[in-house]
Amino acid sequence: MKIIVIGAGVIGTAIARELSKYEVEILLIEKEADVADGTSKANSGIIHAGYNADFDTLKGLMNVKSNPSFDKLCEDLKVPFERNGSLVVGFDEKDLKKLKEKKANGEQNGIEGLEILNRPEILEKEPNINEDAQYALYAPTAGIISPYELTIGYADNAVRNGAEVLLNTKVKDLIIENDKVQGVFTNRGEFKADLIINAAGLYSDKIAKMAGDEFEIHPRKGEYHLFDKVHGGLVNHTLFPMPTETSKGILVLPTVHGNLLIGPNANVINDKDDFSTTSEGLEEVFKGAKKLVPSLPESGVITSFSGLRAALPNEDFHIDFSNNKKALINIVGIQSPGLSSAPAIADKVVEMTKQYVKKNNFEIGQKKDFVGENPEYPHYHHYEENDEVEKWQEIVEQDEKYGEIVCRCEHVSRGEIIDAINRPVPARTIDAIKRRTRASSGRCQAGFCGPRILEILSNHLKIDPLEVTKKGKGSKILKARSKELILAEIEEDSKVGDQ
Repeated sequence: MKIIVIGAGVIGTAIARELSKYEVEILLIEKEADVADGTSKANSGIIHAGYNADFDTLKGLMNVKSNPSFDKLCEDLKVPFERNGSLVVGFDEKDLKKLKEKKANGEQNGIEGLEILNRPEILEKEPNINEDAQYALYAPTAGIISPYELTIGYADNAVRNGAEVLLNTKVKDLIIENDKVQGVFTNRGEFKADLIINAAGLYSDKIAKMAGDEFEIHPRKGEYHLFDKVHGGLVNHTLFPMPTETSKGILVLPTVHGNLLIGPNANVINDKDDFSTTSEGLEEVFKGAKKLVPSLPESGVITSFSGLRAALPNEDFHIDFSNNKKALINIVGIQSPGLSSAPAIADKVVEMTKQYVKKNNFEIGQKKDFVGENPEYPHYHHYEENDEVEKWQEIVEQDEKYGEIVCRCEHVSRGEIIDAINRPVPARTIDAIKRRTRASSGRCQAGFCGPRILEILSNHLKIDPLEVTKKGKGSKILKARSKELILAEIEEDSKVGDQ
């Protein structure tokens, strides 16, 4: 049996990895130059405890089911994850009433450890909190994660277990015969399959429409500021304001890499490719974050970015077979807490696949040789943080490539970048290297290491430096060689002189 999964974000890769536990042929198709290049690269990186969700909704159910699985999952996939806990901050008695309701809601659905904190208890956990903060709902099971590293970890593990990933492959239409979806037409040709899984994120409505299923994704843009690591200790937990009907509000949180992150705001837009930031939006983010942490430094930002959420009008997830065509599962409207829900969504889709298999007389046995763990790639900063530099020296003595530091901000070696190029889902762009190694993620934002990463990519991929891109088609780093530009200018001046 062959299955095509459309979309290599965290949901598509999670599904591919879970399906790779079975004797099926899996093809994961992604239109961008790398996995995790959409919503999965630009979000808050939070694993929600689940108290905020309406448990009559699919997203509430998926969040609660998924949360306990992240410790083992991240250990297996070698993905950084920390249960740092979260605080929803209240300022008056009205807020306290809502916090108690959320606590009761969470406890009713089995979330453990929820507490209502008073002012002194809040200060013990967060000394820099707004002096007017009086109450907080504490959820110890909330956590922080690297969303793109989780996606890459899922994808790598799926490939290790036999899945194939096709990047730069855009689905243009579905192949439909006898009222059944039988494959996809892409810019790289036609691919047939027995089952198609639509996990195309922001474009899942477009894929569904190819089969006659009507959905309308309304992209919701959220803008963020990322601070230098010197400010990473300003808060210890993920800090939430009181949520609204459509947003959990502008947050302040540490990241698993030691930075400080604030955002997002929430604005509905029409363009699914609009990842721009605005001065007004970023000012709104600062203003909102300072309501939680007034001492937030405006000079500490090293980069700003935005992400888009694939919201449906009913604000819930949709995970079901096509209403119109057989052999198609639509996964639509996976917005927050989509990242937190990925394991349960993948499990649900696998169960749906098993139902389809049984109904259509296919056979998919479970693999006896499934390998659930990814290998541990050496990263210098891990050894440095754990005072194990002597052990790193042993690695350098075995391979001198690990002795050359390419990225000074994040302490990334040449060997680590070469490892990224050779992973199961290989890095082929500057951004892909960044997501796998942290190179160019630091204070100078590739000012020092950018040219060196470009040179390594060029050498190891055996391509002209002019062909190296930031993130794929249309993002080349270099325009021309300086010598060629000088010669062109001389030639142009000569023509002018002749006239």
